[in-house]
Amino acid sequence: MKEAQRIKPKSQSWLKFIKSAKQPELPVVLLEDVGAEIGLLLALGGVITAHYTHNPRWDAVGSISIGVLLIIIAAFLAIEMKGLLIGESALDSEVASIRTAILSHHATKNVIHLRTEHLSPDDLLVATKVEFDHSLSVHELSKVIDEIEVLIRAQVPSAHFIFIEPDIAHSTILN
Repeated sequence: MKEAQRIKPKSQSWLKFIKSAKQPELPVVLLEDVGAEIGLLLALGGVITAHYTHNPRWDAVGSISIGVLLIIIAAFLAIEMKGLLIGESALDSEVASIRTAILSHHATKNVIHLRTEHLSPDDLLVATKVEFDHSLSVHELSKVIDEIEVLIRAQVPSAHFIFIEPDIAHSTILN
């Protein structure tokens, strides 16, 4: 819990933190701990109610409630963490920063395509097609691409793998 509080921005809700986390271990441990606390309260409620009503069914209700709680937590984690298992794109703000970094170079004319994917919590893959100034030589273009990679990494340090493909923007798709 302390680690999650240290990493979670104060302005962000716990639910949003869990949904946007790129490190799966923190939300898993956090939900596991919260589930354990709620489960203990459900068990205590079931046992106390069964004791005072002399009806053992309340103990069963407490146990079933714990099972339902565990199913809900597992389903929530499966839905939220699947993006990290199959590859999740960068945050919209990171994509915007990457696009801005590319377009900030004087030799860039247009970003044709831009795709991102998290390979791990700290490794972002960036693949983009960019239209450059058509007068650049191959040597100049190579230097420009290297400069753009530096600009991208300055904006998004987790962008470790950057692939920039020079291309020409077409107004229509040719067959």
